[in-house]
Amino acid sequence: MSELYEKMLAVAFEEARHGLVEGGIPIGAAMFTRTGELVSRGHNRRVQQGDPGMHAETDAFRRAGRQRSYSNLVMVTTLAPCWYCSGLVRQFRIGKVVVGESRTFSGGIDWLRENGVEVIDLDNRECRELLAGYITAHPDVWNEDIGVSSY
Repeated sequence: MSELYEKMLAVAFEEARHGLVEGGIPIGAAMFTRTGELVSRGHNRRVQQGDPGMHAETDAFRRAGRQRSYSNLVMVTTLAPCWYCSGLVRQFRIGKVVVGESRTFSGGIDWLRENGVEVIDLDNRECRELLAGYITAHPDVWNEDIGVSSY
């Protein structure tokens, strides 16, 4: 099963790289069926669109379109979902979340687990390194993204 999750993560990672090329925060996401069929993909577009709610998970979710149920879908994201995106997962009962890494930011993964969402953390080195490079170069934008403002 981990091979399938790695393939899913590769799609989200590709999205993260697109975001970086566009001048944005390199976080990517994708939604799949449990058997690995791609439903949608997206990346953080907060900087590019000036939209504070356009996180990678919300971009992928919106691109998935209306579904009768989300419980059999898997949200794959290069970074642990923030509280905002964790709320989206719970609101729409997305049954599984695959996380590229949570060392940089753990977000709401413990809360998701406590509420019955299966969370798989792949602790992927490439995801950590891509985001670490961005944070070093753009700490102000990163802090804005995670809700830490500098006064």
